[in-house]
Amino acid sequence: MTTSLPQDQTDSLHAVLAALEREDSEELRRLVQDLHPADVGDLLEGIPPEQRHEVWHEVDPKVMGEVLLEVPEAVRADLLQEMDHASLITAVQALDTDDIADLLPELSAEVTAEILFFMDKRDRQRLDAVLSFPEDTAGGLMDVDVVTVRENITLQVVLRYLRLRGDLPDYINELYVVDKAHRLVGTLQLTKVLTSDPKLRVSEVMDSKPFKFPVLIPDDEVADAFENYNLINAPVVDDDETLLGRITVDDVVDVIREKADHSVMAPAGLSEDVDIFGPVVRSARDRAVWLGINLVTAIIASWVIGLFENTIEKVVALAVLMPIVASMGGNAGTQTVTLVVRGLALGTITDANARPLLIKEFMVGALNSMLWAFIVAVVAIMWFHNLGLGVVIALAMVVNLVCAALAGVLIPVGVRRLGIDPALASGVALTTVTDVVGFFSFLGLATLILL
Repeated sequence: MTTSLPQDQTDSLHAVLAALEREDSEELRRLVQDLHPADVGDLLEGIPPEQRHEVWHEVDPKVMGEVLLEVPEAVRADLLQEMDHASLITAVQALDTDDIADLLPELSAEVTAEILFFMDKRDRQRLDAVLSFPEDTAGGLMDVDVVTVRENITLQVVLRYLRLRGDLPDYINELYVVDKAHRLVGTLQLTKVLTSDPKLRVSEVMDSKPFKFPVLIPDDEVADAFENYNLINAPVVDDDETLLGRITVDDVVDVIREKADHSVMAPAGLSEDVDIFGPVVRSARDRAVWLGINLVTAIIASWVIGLFENTIEKVVALAVLMPIVASMGGNAGTQTVTLVVRGLALGTITDANARPLLIKEFMVGALNSMLWAFIVAVVAIMWFHNLGLGVVIALAMVVNLVCAALAGVLIPVGVRRLGIDPALASGVALTTVTDVVGFFSFLGLATLILL
């Protein structure tokens, strides 16, 4: 595998597609096998299924397991169907225990049994330890391959032990100090082992108050801690402080990426694990529900407009200006709801500070509404030479932008209390509020003032 800097993903994609077009299997094999498993995963995600299978057959079986971990679940399911039992076993056996645990739920019972059969007793026990905890917790995320030492030995003994042990796990910068019951009592930095007096005991140089994670803490909280405290790895313990494993930064990066993908895809009603080249029928089915929800909200807004049909017939200019009020309210609300959803995800917004945030956003909405109400009113008056129309749209703008700001805070906070993902539900609810309030206030005020 290449040790040079990774080739630009776009260039790799173009080169592979060109080799497929020429049916140049030798060039295709060279291109694929020179790529890092993560780059192969990106490549497979970006090509249609029929070409994806041709590329997959050129991947080195020894790295297939790593590639499977890099692609979305939908793409992974497609690739797994292409693999026989022998290839699956070869691919999975090359992975770490925590990575095997990620793949096992997607494999058939028969393949899982064969994989477990070829694993030694120690690895099976490690796998059982990871699988016994929910996937979205520290226990489901952890690697059980840890290096432990006792606090009463000298650093010289630690060095001798490490040399005899041989290879160390990846992303390791500290050893875990445990007692006879395997309870965590501290951590020992490798830099301390290498630079301190070898005659010192572990207890004299260890950190007796290490950063550690309860085994059932949610993985998003783990990711936040790694980000906030610049961790490389951290121990995982149970209620009795027994050391169960460790979480490494590479697994946390995956969690952070999943959260980022979710924040982008969820507002559109899409899954972050979607296959962009998935079957047409399945893609249409997955999107149909969200389109149906949007249709309902559009019908509600249209119904509000229908209530003022006579008003629109008498003042045709209202039909021209209506979208301005709704659009401005929608944009103002989107700014607020984006800020709040992000704050909720990061934990910077809670029930404790929601009230002052609501007041602040109300003031921002009021200030912006007065500014843009004046500007739009001047435009409306100059356009239609109607002072009353300018007053109507100015008042409606104030009402809608203030309501949009309030809704931008109240909706995500409220839906989260109901156990609903704010990123998923807030956008549709906000659009309904701004459309309904915008149309109702504009047309209602027009009915009162102009007729």
